[in-house]
Amino acid sequence: MSDFLQVTTTAADRTTAADLARSAVRARLAASAQVSGPVTSFFWHLGEQGEGEEWQVTLKTTAERYPELEAHLRREHPWDNPEVTALPLVAASDDYLAWLRRTVNPEQ
Repeated sequence: MSDFLQVTTTAADRTTAADLARSAVRARLAASAQVSGPVTSFFWHLGEQGEGEEWQVTLKTTAERYPELEAHLRREHPWDNPEVTALPLVAASDDYLAWLRRTVNPEQ
C-alpha cells in the first residue's frame, strides 16, 4: 500500500459532508478535505437499483492513519454502511507529502 492515500465517502447532504470533513481534519486524521457536489449516484441497495443526489468528501491522509480515519467516518456517518474507499497517491511533490505527513501526525 502507498504511504499516502486519497479517501472518499459520500453523504446525503452538504451539511453532513462538511461535518464529516471538518471533524476528520480537526482530529488530524486527514490533512485536508474537500466537499463537492451534488453528484448523481446510481447504486444497488437492499436488492433494488436506486439513484439519488449525494455529496462527495475527498480526504488526504497517510496509510498509517487510514484505519483511524475509516473508523471515525463510520462512527460519525449517519448511514449504517457508508462508502469509505481509498486510492493510493502515486505521485505528488515532496513538499506536499512532507506537509501531509506532518499534518496528520498527532504529536505535532
